[in-house]
Amino acid sequence: MIEVEGLTKRYASQTAVEDVTFSVREGEIVGFLGPNGAGKTTTMRVLTGFLPPTEGTAKIAGNDVVTRSREARASLGYLPESAALYPEMRVREFLAFRARLQGIRGPEVRRRVGEVIERCLLSEVAGRKIDNLSKGFRQRTALAGALVHEPPVLILDEPTVGLDPAQIIKIREMIKDLGRNRAVLLSTHILPEVDAVCDRVLIIDRARIVAEGTPQELRTRLAGSPVLRVALKGSVPARGPVEELPGVMAVEQEDAGAETRLRIECAPGTDLSEEIFRLAVAQGWVLRELARDTVSLEDVFVRLTRHEETRPAEVPEQTQAPATPGGEAVS
Repeated sequence: MIEVEGLTKRYASQTAVEDVTFSVREGEIVGFLGPNGAGKTTTMRVLTGFLPPTEGTAKIAGNDVVTRSREARASLGYLPESAALYPEMRVREFLAFRARLQGIRGPEVRRRVGEVIERCLLSEVAGRKIDNLSKGFRQRTALAGALVHEPPVLILDEPTVGLDPAQIIKIREMIKDLGRNRAVLLSTHILPEVDAVCDRVLIIDRARIVAEGTPQELRTRLAGSPVLRVALKGSVPARGPVEELPGVMAVEQEDAGAETRLRIECAPGTDLSEEIFRLAVAQGWVLRELARDTVSLEDVFVRLTRHEETRPAEVPEQTQAPATPGGEAVS
């Protein structure tokens, strides 16, 4: 559904995106992560038809964004971070306007508008002016506008920014539902959101893709040797017996009077939790804690994108195609 091959975008003396290649399949939600200035925004601008690439290709539902730009945009629903809405319009009126901009006519407009109102849970506010909506309902209205022409591909830029926890949960549920039969590229700075919603993750840094995989694959790749943390009641000479277990590489012991704490580094690919538990039972130790250290997605992101020097900001393009409310370019 989304196919990017060797994508490069240069501005004079600066390269904003260099040799980027990835794909997003139907039924897949892919998180797109990167620090400010890494090339994420430029990549999305190329995909949505706002910028031409310097080199490489990008296709939406099989349509090249340069040579078949009209067809590519017709296959794409785009929700920018700050979606343009007409505050004086009522929700239903705005969605009908968006449908007509996409070339939908006659009774089909009413049908499409009714479907996205139901799908985005907008029935209770369909007759209200957008200016009177909460931020959560405004975001749902913008999402409905991106869906009204039934696109097979969605690009969502920070869809939950500024929302309260309850609103975030609703938007996440909608995104997961939409991703069942669409290709979804989700850009966000909220890393727990990626864990909650995405099937795969792309991390871009300094204009290049530096990591790709499922959230669990990325955590495992950077975790190194598994580490167990153990707490035992009282002062216990546990280090020696633990070191004798097969698969134990190193043991650190800290005695805190009423408690003995151990940090146990295990051989890669092993989980010695069961062996530690059995040893504690055999030795008569009172086990208070047995936990495995985990690497968070935030840890992965920081390790892959941390640099000493300052990263330059992305250079904005001076000429862009005009956009409709919601961000699609109009041809």
